[in-house]
Amino acid sequence: MRSSHAIDESVDEVIHEIVESNDNSSYTISSNENKFQKYSTSDYLLIIDRRALERECLAQALAAHHMGMKVKTCGSLQEWQTSNQNAAGLRAVLVNTGNRNLGDGDLSAEICELVEAFQRVAVVMVADNDDLTTILKALELGVQGYIPTTVGIEICMQAIELAIAGGKFVPASCVLSLRKLMGGRSDEFRHITTSFTARQSAVAEGLRRGKANKIIAYELNLCESTVKVHIRNIMKKLGATNRTEVAYKIGDMIPHESRF
Repeated sequence: MRSSHAIDESVDEVIHEIVESNDNSSYTISSNENKFQKYSTSDYLLIIDRRALERECLAQALAAHHMGMKVKTCGSLQEWQTSNQNAAGLRAVLVNTGNRNLGDGDLSAEICELVEAFQRVAVVMVADNDDLTTILKALELGVQGYIPTTVGIEICMQAIELAIAGGKFVPASCVLSLRKLMGGRSDEFRHITTSFTARQSAVAEGLRRGKANKIIAYELNLCESTVKVHIRNIMKKLGATNRTEVAYKIGDMIPHESRF
């Protein structure tokens, strides 16, 4: 199981990537509109799924809803590579993993291989699982979007469109989970800081701002040795091993709107 610290790092990175990539894209998701990009006759979407019936059904559904480009299917990356398909027309790869667990080393390796093989196009993952940790893991592996099978075909199409435009798609459930997790950080901060004395809080703020012990001592009218004692007590409460880790943990727990 991944540690909460590892998940927190992933959350920060994913939030940054989602906001950054979506801000750079002029495309807006709307389930009530069918405004898809215009594609050339040679453009196509590739569906990779080792289950023949599943991939054919998805291909038929996308075609029936006027995807705007051809939809081709295959059972694996190796099958596509030996099929001599024209790679120039490939716009996106939709890999359907079903109920397979991304914690399985084999599946993770497959996703990495796909992302590496299709560096010039968007790779989007479809899966039954909408667990936050799984979605974060998929994005870490390099996919441009994660579509749970709980969404409808139109949202699926728009997610593909967003990925092609350079954005990243994650389900609403993931965003809600991220909000809860961020809220949990605020609760954690309040819980820890209530155990700080007034002086410890002031010293901790100085550490967060990267100030030297001498500067903190001067600003708080304390002896430098007293500041060091406060830092040791703060480290003990936070479970930190050095002042840099104290600054990181304090900064990581304080909500952005509370920083001055």
